[in-house]
Amino acid sequence: MADHYEVLGVDRNASADDIKRAYRKLARELHPDVNPSADASDQFKLVTHAYDVLSDPQQRQQYDLGGQGGFGAGAGGFGGFGDIFETFFGAAAGGGGGNQRGPRSRKERGQDALLRVELDLDEVIFGSKRDLDIQTAVLCETCQGSCCAPGTSLQTCDICHGTGSIQRTVRSLLGNVMTSSPCGTCRGYGTVIPNPCPTCQGQGRVRASRTAKIEIPAGVDTGLRIQLPGQGEIGPAGGPAGDLFLEIKVKHHDIFSRNGDDLLATLEVQMTDAILGTTTTLKGLDGDVRVEIKPGIQSAEVITIKDRGVTHLRGSGRGDLKIGVQVVTPTRLGAAEQSLIKEFASSHKSVAPHLAQFQQGLFAKLRDRFLNV
Repeated sequence: MADHYEVLGVDRNASADDIKRAYRKLARELHPDVNPSADASDQFKLVTHAYDVLSDPQQRQQYDLGGQGGFGAGAGGFGGFGDIFETFFGAAAGGGGGNQRGPRSRKERGQDALLRVELDLDEVIFGSKRDLDIQTAVLCETCQGSCCAPGTSLQTCDICHGTGSIQRTVRSLLGNVMTSSPCGTCRGYGTVIPNPCPTCQGQGRVRASRTAKIEIPAGVDTGLRIQLPGQGEIGPAGGPAGDLFLEIKVKHHDIFSRNGDDLLATLEVQMTDAILGTTTTLKGLDGDVRVEIKPGIQSAEVITIKDRGVTHLRGSGRGDLKIGVQVVTPTRLGAAEQSLIKEFASSHKSVAPHLAQFQQGLFAKLRDRFLNV
C-alpha cells in the first residue's frame, strides 16, 4: 500500500493545516466531477483515504508507528515474543497476516419508541382499541432499505477490498505486530454507495407518520408500560424495527375513583331515605347499578356491589364497586316540616348529645372502610 505522506505529497513532519491544504489541492484536481479518467478516480480514493488517516491524530500516531527502521522481529533478542502474540492474539510477528472479523452490516436494529397514552376510567374496565398516529422512522419506499438510487447497487470498497478494515504493521518492543482498524473510506462496511437514494439520502429509512393499531388490555393503571415488539423505529438500511412502549395514564374521574381493581364512589342519601330505606338506580361506568339502601343506614357505611369494578389485569373476574354513604341533613325546613320533626322527636326516645370516643372525619372514615370492607 502506498505511503500516505507520499500520496498527499507532504513530509512526515507536516502540520495538520499542511495536510488539509495538500488534500484540498489534490481533491480539486482529481475529483470525478472535474477529472473523469479512471486513473484520477482511483487516485482520488487513495488521496481521500490518506487524508482520513492523517487528519485523525490517533490514527496518524498509530500509522507512524508502522514505519520502517524500528525494532525488527530479531532485533535486541525480542524475536521470540512474536510467536507469543501469534499464539494468543492471532497476530503474526514480522509482518504476517492477522485474523479479520469481516465487514459490519449496514442493517442495524432500530431504536425503541415511547408513547404516552391517556385513557378514561371506563376504558380501563374492559380494555380498549386505539389507532395511534406515530411520528417515527419507516422503511424508505424508494429504495426499500437498499440505500441506493433505483437501478444502482452497492459497490465493493476499493481501499479495503470489501473486508471493512485496513491492516497495518505496528512495531513495538515485542516485535512487529499486524493490527487492524476500520476502513476510513467505507467506515467498516466493506461497500460504498456510489449513488445514494435521493429520498432517504442513503439511510434506507425516512421519518414519517404512520398509524399503529393497538389493543390495550383491561385493568391497566397509571404508570404501567406495555411493550409492543417490532412496532418501534425501523433500523438503518431497513434493519429490524425496535419496540414500541406505551406508558399509560388514567384520567381523573369526577364521580368514581380506583383502589386496585375496586371502584369507589360516594352516595348522598337524604335523611328520610336513610331512616326509612329505599332503592335507587345509579349510572355506572358500564351501565346502570341498582342499589338498595337499608332502613337506618348511617353515614360512612359502605355498600358493596360485587363484580362491578375493574377487570383484573392478570386472570379473570372483576373487582367490586364500593359505595360510601353520606346522609344529608336538611338545613331549611318550612313550618309544617318543623312541626312534623318535632312530633317525631317527642314520640321517639332519643339520647341527649354527649361526648363520645373521638371519630375521624367522614372522608377519612370512608377511606378506611373502603380499604377494609
